[in-house]
Amino acid sequence: MRNVVGGIEIGEGVGREVEDPATLEIVDTVDVFTSKQVDLAVRAARAAFPKWAASSDERRRVLSACSAVLTAHEDELAELLSREQGKPLAQASSELRGSQKILDWYADLEDSEAVLRDAPGERIVTRHLPIGVVGIITPWNFPITILGMKLWASLRAGNTVVVKPASTTPLSTLRMVQVLSEVVPAGVINTVTGSGAVGGELASHPLVDKVSFTGSTGVGREVMTAAAPGLKRLTLELGGNDPAILLDDVDLAHALPILVRGAFHNAGQVCQAIKRVFVPRRLEKDVVDGLTTLADELYVVGRGLTDGVTMGPVNNQSQKDSVTRLVDDARSRGALVHEVGTRVGDDPGYFLQPTILSGVEASWPIAAEEQFGPALPIIVYDDLDRTIDELNSGEFGLDGSVWGRDVDRAIDLSLRLHVGQSFVNTHAGPPDPEIPFGGVKASGFGRELGAQGLAEASQLRVLKVQRTA
Repeated sequence: MRNVVGGIEIGEGVGREVEDPATLEIVDTVDVFTSKQVDLAVRAARAAFPKWAASSDERRRVLSACSAVLTAHEDELAELLSREQGKPLAQASSELRGSQKILDWYADLEDSEAVLRDAPGERIVTRHLPIGVVGIITPWNFPITILGMKLWASLRAGNTVVVKPASTTPLSTLRMVQVLSEVVPAGVINTVTGSGAVGGELASHPLVDKVSFTGSTGVGREVMTAAAPGLKRLTLELGGNDPAILLDDVDLAHALPILVRGAFHNAGQVCQAIKRVFVPRRLEKDVVDGLTTLADELYVVGRGLTDGVTMGPVNNQSQKDSVTRLVDDARSRGALVHEVGTRVGDDPGYFLQPTILSGVEASWPIAAEEQFGPALPIIVYDDLDRTIDELNSGEFGLDGSVWGRDVDRAIDLSLRLHVGQSFVNTHAGPPDPEIPFGGVKASGFGRELGAQGLAEASQLRVLKVQRTA
């Protein structure tokens, strides 16, 4: 599949194979871009910037047209996304609709200015203006949703973009940009494909004004280093190891179904997934038994295009190996490992069953590291204050949730967690276009979505007018 640069499909589409993680069959091939091709894409975005930045009304019209195009191509894009990423087809369709919901929200958002002072002799206002060329680097777990979180705000703000999708899931992004080219002016959205080195070329390019990256903390540091010489604006959404803390008055009938889905959606490959559950000692058996029973009922594991499948494979061999290593390590330390769910089909891909682990210590790798897969450790606590202090001493700070019937107490405890988002009696959920999202500490900085996301995709201009008569 070919890239779009300056409104034209370029390349041979033969450089790198993209496989179906369920069947291990080759879905398509894409180019591995050279430095010269990355430069071509950035210059195309730079050339398109002045005209695109000039008219807010035109941008809103184009974004509305993009929404209609995506609706027309939803089935095609959903099947391609399922095949390259592994997720069930229904979840791929939901991902596309989620991105479109973000698009529609930004398309409807009107321009505004903040009046700081309006006195007889002067008027001072602030406005948000475009930044320039934005380099967007996306991961493989939600290729379209996460692209939408970055792309639509960037375009609404008046920027032009160059998108570098993950090397294992570039196809749905490339095809989406191809069909959007029916209505988007040439050069406004461009794509580049290849290995991580291509992302580095994009992040360091002197004509890129901002970089927005979602991925691991380690790669985020590399992106930050590449962007540093140019003093580029940055938004980094990095790793997370989200805790769910169950209090002694938790409503298990309410909590357990949400916890199961919060842990195992998309085979656990969600930055905001519940990655460890802390329970009072007296509730351990009830929680483990309840989660195991529910997960066993909910999850049918197989190829995403197979009817009735509710969990696909993990996306790649490296991720399967990483999760397997963590589970095996916990088992060797004495954890009880409960593999649940039903497996259908005999595809040879990167399949893992939903796995709940009990008897886990918080310091073990399965709990201390971000497993990013369908493995959920249950950790007993006796001292709640000590547990919160230990969580806050960790490197990550994306989300955290607290569960209990005494809501005021739960709110107070949730606000003690050093995280970007705290939840009470719920945990995360699909991206909401109105609600800013982002982390603290090693989970990154900057915010996406909402008015704050548009502000991050803009530069603040102060306008001071002195009245002379």
